[in-house]
Amino acid sequence: MKTITNGLILKGIDLNPAKENIVIDDENNIIEISKDVLEGEIIDASGKIISPRFINAHSHIGDSIIKDEWDGLSLDEVVKPPNGIKHIALESASDDELIDSMRESMWDMYNLGISHFIDYREGGLEGVKLLKKASDGIPITPIVLARDSSFYGEDANYHQVKVASRKLLKHADGIGLSGFGEIDTTVAEIICEKCKASGKISSIHVAENENSQFISLEKTNKTEPQRAFDAGFNQVVHMTNPKEDDISKLSKSNSSLTICPRSNAALAVGIIPLFDILKTGVKPLIGSDNVMINRPNLFREMEFTLKIIKGLSKNYIAPIEILKMATTNLCLNTSLSSKIHKSYIAEGQKAEFMIVNQKSNNPYLSLINRTEANDIVDII
Repeated sequence: MKTITNGLILKGIDLNPAKENIVIDDENNIIEISKDVLEGEIIDASGKIISPRFINAHSHIGDSIIKDEWDGLSLDEVVKPPNGIKHIALESASDDELIDSMRESMWDMYNLGISHFIDYREGGLEGVKLLKKASDGIPITPIVLARDSSFYGEDANYHQVKVASRKLLKHADGIGLSGFGEIDTTVAEIICEKCKASGKISSIHVAENENSQFISLEKTNKTEPQRAFDAGFNQVVHMTNPKEDDISKLSKSNSSLTICPRSNAALAVGIIPLFDILKTGVKPLIGSDNVMINRPNLFREMEFTLKIIKGLSKNYIAPIEILKMATTNLCLNTSLSSKIHKSYIAEGQKAEFMIVNQKSNNPYLSLINRTEANDIVDII
């Protein structure tokens, strides 16, 4: 039993600041939050913020082996399978090299306050097993979304797609697809159906660049997000370049949105119109994307997002809304919340938070604008 006292708690799903004490039992459950309670070991958190740990909602940690080798290349040259530089690097790397680089990135995420990450894992079933092996002994939880080479191409063998999906879903938490530029609509529908039947996550990159939207409209008379919503994906990633009524359809869909503004900016594909999306009531998640492009640092991701979106939209965006993208918005995303651990600070929840030096009177901006890894004084 221990009590964390005198800290400023960002409490509940709404992250309401509260100067209260937290009692944690020996099984790491939060059993009481109040001003007066003091039991067991006392941990003084004066001058500290007690925040939920982060969920990195989109990453590719396999490409940790080629950090910063993307510079000057187009999106397709970097990430389009099977000939993007990341795929060539993944194919040529040894298992030990991949495991070591992924472990390094996972420890980095842990030390940056991340408790869970949703990873798009290349390499089929063996790729899933490598990531799970790499995560052994690290106090962080990967949510592994797999893919298989049989999914690619306009002449995909649908029987093989079904077989590969079933095999992957026995070991992975879902399937994460590169995009509609590499798969056809039937493959997308098969994968969504198999994921739904297994109670697993189906996810796909959409509208990351503008050209992919034009190609999709020309081929199918639908945008990439529209095709994803129609197929039934749990999660769409990016939607940097929405067209037609994509934003409205997103707000009415059962798909969760994950945004990755730093990687979009680095690859010169645009900046998502986040202000317009937030106006519809959509509650996005946020991810750091490819480790070869970005350090998986959600403090940096949130700061960049808050400032660039305010600058482009010329509108105010409350910092708390950005912080929720890395923490409690998951609880409101019904398509994902039943499949992924939910972390917020409340009685009856597991204790999964960090104690962080408070650098300013605004706790949300203190975290987003001023916090570095060395400001995290304890991870619970």
